[in-house]
Amino acid sequence: MRHSFYLGSIGISLVLVILVGSVLLSTHRADAVGSNPYDFVLAWQDGPTPTPDAAATMTPMLQSDLKILSGNVQRPNGITFYDGYLYTSCSGDFTVYRLNATTGDTTTYIAGVQNTHTLYVEEGTAGPVVWVADFQRNALSYIQTEPRALENVKQGLGSPWGLAPAEDGSFYVTQFATDDVVNIKRDGTLNVVATGFRNPTGIVVDGEYIYVGNNGSARRAIEYFELGGVPAGEQDLKPLVSGLQNVTTMVVGPDNWLYFAYSLGTRGIVGRVNPDTCREKGGCINADVEIVLWSELSAPLAGLTVTPDMRLFVHTMFGSEIYWTQLPENLKPRVMPS
Repeated sequence: MRHSFYLGSIGISLVLVILVGSVLLSTHRADAVGSNPYDFVLAWQDGPTPTPDAAATMTPMLQSDLKILSGNVQRPNGITFYDGYLYTSCSGDFTVYRLNATTGDTTTYIAGVQNTHTLYVEEGTAGPVVWVADFQRNALSYIQTEPRALENVKQGLGSPWGLAPAEDGSFYVTQFATDDVVNIKRDGTLNVVATGFRNPTGIVVDGEYIYVGNNGSARRAIEYFELGGVPAGEQDLKPLVSGLQNVTTMVVGPDNWLYFAYSLGTRGIVGRVNPDTCREKGGCINADVEIVLWSELSAPLAGLTVTPDMRLFVHTMFGSEIYWTQLPENLKPRVMPS
């Protein structure tokens, strides 16, 4: 019994020594990186050294850099920019609003859209046409300027989240509940183009590649596939970025880099990568991600858009405020093939 007591005491002492050492090491590493959150993340990142093309070219914007454009909307869940205006869908009152992207002046656009995470706006014969993938109504719909009415193109979907236009005028849609990507033509014809995702959210079409965010897997945070004659299966999905929590919205900025919202604990983060670099190296890790916004907003960041003059607009899923900040306009652009 006495030996057991001594051995137990020694074990407890060793645990205390290890814990104290870990705290001291953590403090030392945190002090070493100072107040730059990008450096802090890299200090804790295990794995390969980030690639030169993905190394930081800007200091991350912080919560103090964010300005409130508007707090006059009810739980915005998706946002996009078109011709000087922001269009946002609010789940708090089932309404789409249009906001002046400079002054914040807000007008009610239409009611009846319940819960849309992604909007796409194009020019119609009588003005803008707003396309929405309604997560709650399980429908792909559009709103014309005149007459201002909500028209359904396809119903009975599997919790659609992401929406991206194709060159032929159809749309690629991620289905959160069924873990796939479908193509929907404007006459409502639906075809499955890829399966095997983990709660897919944001989607971007980049030439022959389609990027998809997996909200349900940090290891498979962002994947991509190439369009072919048969639907892509899980074995055909390739890693673009791994090691990110709860990826939601993804957009291509005016610099042609891929911007995306994700979580770090309860904090909402916006990062970016050059997708060409990530594809060439067989997939990027989270240390390759350039942090654009290190916010104190509660994750998830449901809405994200970047305007042609590099203004970033963002909002959290559970708040009423829409924030913005001016990104540097001299960031290294991604060179696109001619």
